Amino acid sequence: MKIAAVAASTAIVAGVFVMNGFQATAPAKIDSEEALIAGFKKSTVASVADAVDQITGQRGFMSHDMRPRVPGQIVGRAVTATLRQVPPEKATAALSAKHSVAMIDNAKPGEVGVIVVENGLDVAGLGGLMGTTAKVRGMAGILIDGGLRDIAELRALDLPSYSRSVVPSSSVGRWASVSNNTTVQCAGVTVKPGDIIVAGEDGVVRVPKERAAEVLKRSQEIDDRESKMVPLIKQYKALSKVVEVFNRI
Repeated sequence: MKIAAVAASTAIVAGVFVMNGFQATAPAKIDSEEALIAGFKKSTVASVADAVDQITGQRGFMSHDMRPRVPGQIVGRAVTATLRQVPPEKATAALSAKHSVAMIDNAKPGEVGVIVVENGLDVAGLGGLMGTTAKVRGMAGILIDGGLRDIAELRALDLPSYSRSVVPSSSVGRWASVSNNTTVQCAGVTVKPGDIIVAGEDGVVRVPKERAAEVLKRSQEIDDRESKMVPLIKQYKALSKVVEVFNRI
């Protein structure tokens, strides 16, 4: 069948998408937390980013420098903590990580720690000891808007860990923990406790909890459409023709 003969139409019949002449199974009904998290684990980070754009009209992807320092997929609900620069006498060992430690100590399995070290790219917000605690608590991973240290220990733990920098410094004597489980600004994106974090080699995306099911369905549709485009690109050895059919790039 020639590309020109393919109708540019979309319909849903008996749970099956008929999209530009190609059929694909409709996304499964999302009726539980397990199904929601499992669905995002199967989606690509890029498709989730596009879906957040389309569903919310707002950016969900974090800054380009939020990178995996210990590689691994992260999908889970966010729990948060914030550190802020204070005079050295107020940045004691007891205060420097009080709220971030409490956040990790109380984390549920599968949650994602989001620690913001305000204006602290040269300050580590997490190291081996906190990472060990996160691992034994069953956390899905850690994001640090700031520095990360003890990379070898975190790698040995196999704890997916993302940060904006890698530094050997301690927060003690420099920054103090000021809050946990509050709304934070992490790498250019607002993150609320309970939002879903989706992270992989392409970067990190925040999915607002109140729109999560809609975003997942749209992400699945995007993934499905792109999977149908690849064979045609290989067949016709041209992208422009396929873009005309699917109205997508």
